[in-house]
Amino acid sequence: MKPFELTLGTNNAKKRKELELLLQPYPVNLRSLADIDNSIEVDETGTSFKENAILKAREQAVHLGCWVLGEDSGLSVEALDGAPGIYSARFSGDQATDETNNALLLEKLKDVPSAKRTAWYTCHMALSDPQGKIHINCEAHCRGVILKKEFGDAGFGYDPLFLIPEYSMTFGQLGDTFKSMISHRARANRQFVPRLLDVIRSQ
Repeated sequence: MKPFELTLGTNNAKKRKELELLLQPYPVNLRSLADIDNSIEVDETGTSFKENAILKAREQAVHLGCWVLGEDSGLSVEALDGAPGIYSARFSGDQATDETNNALLLEKLKDVPSAKRTAWYTCHMALSDPQGKIHINCEAHCRGVILKKEFGDAGFGYDPLFLIPEYSMTFGQLGDTFKSMISHRARANRQFVPRLLDVIRSQ
């Protein structure tokens, strides 16, 4: 089977690494916007992970004339009414970093007891063809608890604070290989891949 050329609609090197690991067994040549000179900046004006993933897939695909995987993901905390949600990457402002986002999250939860610090990660994947038609939509979640301090230096984003109760470890401690089996992105990918293979076979 000829490798399928797929563009990941992000410049995020850590997301690319994670998706490369997930897609490694399949006939896919993955590149990201960091590999392309003429990509565009897509405004994430959607009100949900699904809407933003579709925007990133469709607008970039039409502009570049290629198949694009749009992915939107983030953390929702029950005690914060689902925040930061779709604003996870810029929770602490336009110049946000993982460090400032984590610090703000801890500050907002400083008076919240452990039993009420439940949270979940969401990942939505959308695949657009070069004409802007969406062929795949899939979404998955991973539930956990926000700790009161960081543990581990693997992963990215809120991973050092996100405890997986079944393993008594954070994503920051579990590392990339383990995260690639149980994370929200891994679970969405398990829905995505069979449908992607159907698309590849139809080409």
